[in-house]
Amino acid sequence: MNQKLKYAAFVALLSATPIMVAQQVDSAPAAQQDSVLLSVEETPAIQMSDMKIDGEYVALEKKESGKFQLQDLEAARKYDSLWLKELHSSANLFSDMLLEIENGPGEDSIVVVDLPTDTLKARLARMNEKTPFNITYNPSLESVIKSFLTRRRDLMQRMMTASQFYFPLFEEELDKHDLPLEIKYLAIIESALNPKARSRVGAKGLWQFMYGTGKMYGLDVSSYVDERHDPIMATEAASKYLAKLYEIFNDWDLALAAYNSGPGNVNKAIRRSGGYENYWNIRPFLPRETAGYLPAFLATMYIFEYAEEHGLSYKKADRPYFETDTVHVKNMISFDQISKLVDISTEELEMLNPAYKLNIIPKVKGKNYSLRLPKSMIGKFVANEEQIYAYVKQEMDSMEKPLPQLVTANDQIRYKVKSGDYLGKIAERYGVGVSQIKEWNGLRSNNLRVGQRLTIFPRKPYIESSTVAKNSSSNGSGAVANGSKVHTVQQGDSLWTISKKYPGVSVENLREWNGLSGNNLKPGTKLRLCDCSS
Repeated sequence: MNQKLKYAAFVALLSATPIMVAQQVDSAPAAQQDSVLLSVEETPAIQMSDMKIDGEYVALEKKESGKFQLQDLEAARKYDSLWLKELHSSANLFSDMLLEIENGPGEDSIVVVDLPTDTLKARLARMNEKTPFNITYNPSLESVIKSFLTRRRDLMQRMMTASQFYFPLFEEELDKHDLPLEIKYLAIIESALNPKARSRVGAKGLWQFMYGTGKMYGLDVSSYVDERHDPIMATEAASKYLAKLYEIFNDWDLALAAYNSGPGNVNKAIRRSGGYENYWNIRPFLPRETAGYLPAFLATMYIFEYAEEHGLSYKKADRPYFETDTVHVKNMISFDQISKLVDISTEELEMLNPAYKLNIIPKVKGKNYSLRLPKSMIGKFVANEEQIYAYVKQEMDSMEKPLPQLVTANDQIRYKVKSGDYLGKIAERYGVGVSQIKEWNGLRSNNLRVGQRLTIFPRKPYIESSTVAKNSSSNGSGAVANGSKVHTVQQGDSLWTISKKYPGVSVENLREWNGLSGNNLKPGTKLRLCDCSS
């Protein structure tokens, strides 16, 4: 299915309930409507901006609010803020879900819920008949289900509301790849249905792709765009990845475990268990988070299946969805500009277009980027497209500072870690962030080893200055700029305070050069300030 058809499917999903719009305004004569580009409601214009389009100047009138009122078939539309609030508040839900998976219900939790064990066993048996997942009763699963129904009841209720937005999209993509439709619940466990979710190790999006895995399955990442946040593209990539994992393990429980922690950790758990291949048998040998992963998935599936029995329901607002459509962007444009021209909040643009990292839609040769808008706004944009791009070009040309240069995967370099290197130093050298280097290379800490190779997508070329070269060659040992090679620890010193006294020296350097594992320092101790012999 091409991208256009995918977006059409997404539009069908979002079109269950129409957006209520204000009634159409037709006060201007038809002849004037054809010639007017932008008009102002009955308020005085305070600023005029002239643009030249096809050799003719067109006046854009700006209201006191700083926004324009585009002339189109209908006036400004209204929308229900409930859904926007629901999606933007999902960041906290993501944290709650992670804590639940990693820590579990807790032995001191007081769980009171009307769910006899025999009733739960019978319900799980009925679920097992309808799914390829191995759903069998065990006390651990019962504990997670009851915890979700009590301590995380609000989270589950809100997931049922948010699921109305994404589940039809998930089901269509899963069906296309012949995968179990129940996998849709996995996105709740992964991200709490938050397309902007980011884990502490750098996994992103609804399906929590790490950088390398996302690239492997066709998700583009650049300075402007991160397709791991795009609901349609990320769901397609997740489907392909899960299909491959099932092909390897031939067991959906193990495939999900591998999706969370990687096939290597699952294989290690199988070996350490003595060759068992059932998830519950290898569970004690899996990473802590993965040990809670499948129970959380099955508990979520149970709660959605028996929501009514537990007093949970889909809370539908009068207009819970945005009715949306897409338009291919022909030139670079920012969310702020779209907001002013089409009269839509940047917050809503961010929710509808989560893949754009800097709130800018770029123009890149060979790439097609789309803007998603409520249907009531699409007409305004398309009807005035040429004039909109002319206005945007004029505004960008007048900016004091240019927008950031686009960096794509083709610009990557392989950097070899040298003595004295640390992440902050390397990041500054290439104009990137420490967190970006860690994400690109799957680093869990700031520690580096000499000779290690790092993948970097630089935002600026690195040219070694003559000053740096002079300093490094003056003593041949990599000593700090002021020539000091040793620091004598004083009362009150810490690794952090010492590193601040010597430019170019980090806490990690001090640990590496002095063989330190902890933070405790004794006054009088002499610390090396370079990778050298003192």
